[in-house]
Amino acid sequence: MTAPDESEVVVPRQIRTRRRKEDIAAKAAEIFARDGYANVGMRDIADAVGIKGASLYHHFPSKEDILFAVCLTVTQVPVEETLPLLDAPGTPTERMSSLVRAHLVHLNSRRVEYIVGLHELASLTTEHRAIVEDYRRQYQRRVRDVVAAGMRTGEFTVPDARLASFALTDMLNGISNWFHDDGELSIEDVADNYVELAVRRLLGARA
Repeated sequence: MTAPDESEVVVPRQIRTRRRKEDIAAKAAEIFARDGYANVGMRDIADAVGIKGASLYHHFPSKEDILFAVCLTVTQVPVEETLPLLDAPGTPTERMSSLVRAHLVHLNSRRVEYIVGLHELASLTTEHRAIVEDYRRQYQRRVRDVVAAGMRTGEFTVPDARLASFALTDMLNGISNWFHDDGELSIEDVADNYVELAVRRLLGARA
């Protein structure tokens, strides 16, 4: 019996709807980054995606809801998909190394969304901004906890876990300012080097 052709596989409606919303948010992020959130209307987004305005409103009630979805791709998603690496088996050094790699790969894949979220956070409603900031705090807190665990085991030599965690995440997020996939280095190359710089040098992990 031959496997069904990929084009013949029926994708559940819920998954199709989720993917469509993700596509809309990704395209909107590009427009927000290029033209500025305040200068973009729902019609601009609908035209860019290639759908009618009514269809866009079916997925997102407002432009602000789209911006919120953009921000969640670089806050909620890392909390749900990347942070579990810090709870995996292994030493603090091993778990932090895994996090550094995953953080950089995800950030590179969502570079535009990260930049938009960074510059347009104030455009969110108070409620949505609080949710985004809570996800950021969760991420920062877990990183700090593992740094502290490494300090207790003698693996990390930094004097302050809180300051070290801020320095680490700022260092990782900073690649959005300069890294491009069309350069000589791949994101995997950068990740390998950042493990050395962030975990070995910044945190002082013992070899």
